[in-house]
Amino acid sequence: MAGRKSDFTLPTNTLDDLFSTQEERDDAKLSKIRDIPLELIDDFPDHPFKVRDDEDMIQLVESVKERGVITLATVRQKEDGRYELISGHRRKRACELAGFEAEQREYLAELLKDENNYIWAAVLYGIRYSDDQIVTVALSQVGNVGGEPYWSWYGFGSRVEWCACFVSWCADQCGYIDTGVVPKYAGCVNGVQWFKDRGQWIDGSAEPVPGMIIFFDWDNKGSSGPQDGQSDHTGIVQKVENGIVYTVEGNSSDSCRINQYSVGHYEILGYGVPNY
Repeated sequence: MAGRKSDFTLPTNTLDDLFSTQEERDDAKLSKIRDIPLELIDDFPDHPFKVRDDEDMIQLVESVKERGVITLATVRQKEDGRYELISGHRRKRACELAGFEAEQREYLAELLKDENNYIWAAVLYGIRYSDDQIVTVALSQVGNVGGEPYWSWYGFGSRVEWCACFVSWCADQCGYIDTGVVPKYAGCVNGVQWFKDRGQWIDGSAEPVPGMIIFFDWDNKGSSGPQDGQSDHTGIVQKVENGIVYTVEGNSSDSCRINQYSVGHYEILGYGVPNY
């Protein structure tokens, strides 16, 4: 089967340990998935296996035509501005043979937008996101003032800043603490780190879904201080409608209440993504 030139863009990512120097690693670091024109990607020289246009390749081509490229490729940038393919040679060849049409390219470009990062996280990590149970529990607590029983359940003998205790308490009512789905945390920074350590974190610019754990970095010079990349507050995503994120938060003016923010609001640090 002969290959055809295609302007299809192959979604790629990068791995720091593929580069020989720290400078190269720093230059190559990416904060998100990128799409790169196929014609700018060169095969890795002396690759240990051959890519064959056999029956398996035909099946892969048909899959690419029907569903697009699901598994990402890995590349590193060269000095001439082109890219060297590290892994994904069969996918690259399948794309060349498939000759994507404009409609397919448009669909893939939509998938690669920043607001759809959570979709790719699901593909990469097998994470399921939406959960109504924890949202239902959180909504049942709206109107609470003072944070009791959340901080006392956690083990504190008197009132503390209780937003994280509230999230943990809601998770516990669903059995998610015992099963390791959501951490028991009283400090927002610890909650953020727990999700990051497990690869279950998305940036605040993304659009969340119900049940995600939201973390904030307030820009409040008179109280919590200016933004410093550390989380000051946390809550539970209730829903997203018309570009607005609705949350249920404990210790919001010392009460449990529903709040709302624009998707990508600058004080949203990011989201923990429980594997419900």
